[in-house]
Amino acid sequence: MPKQQVPLKTLQDYLPDHCCDDVLFYLNKYKVHLTVTRQRQSILGDYRNAYQGKAHRISVNGNLNKYSFLITLLHELAHLFTFDQFGHKVSPHGKEWKNIFSEILVSFLVKKIFPGDIEKALQKTLKNPSASSCGDENLLRVLRNYDAKKIGHFMVEQISEGSVFEIKGGRSFIKGSKVRTRFKCIEIATKKYYLFSGLYEVKLVV
Repeated sequence: MPKQQVPLKTLQDYLPDHCCDDVLFYLNKYKVHLTVTRQRQSILGDYRNAYQGKAHRISVNGNLNKYSFLITLLHELAHLFTFDQFGHKVSPHGKEWKNIFSEILVSFLVKKIFPGDIEKALQKTLKNPSASSCGDENLLRVLRNYDAKKIGHFMVEQISEGSVFEIKGGRSFIKGSKVRTRFKCIEIATKKYYLFSGLYEVKLVV
């Protein structure tokens, strides 16, 4: 089953300490239908506005660590607040959304919920929030330090050039050189080249 609605009484299991009540306040106030979904490579969360009697809907990847889960949820709540104020009259990631997301981040930062390194990265995010929850590489890099460790798994940027790695599904690649912001890697079976983000998680083979 790809999605599962989160019982509000178990929401604490997904969140850092001392923030559940504040999150619940927003979810209850706006009658949000919150679901936890399995891992998605391209997005961490998603928002769909209320319409035709349906509630606001937010989904967040269930494999995220607690800090990533909270930040992603706040990112999506900022979309809800923006829609509530402006409807479809503004860009989804325009200045209105950026201002609202920054404001809600600040309200949680002052509660000292986050470790120092995440707080520092979020302070930089406040200046110009990324449109994509996967788009702030500096923040993602810091958040990865709090993921559960998997033996033999690394980010592409952590392995040496020439190393062989596998991705989900079993396809194997040889890591190549960096091209601007991504790494040019050749698939062993097809000899085709693909560009990988340095933060993409892979399983090291050699």
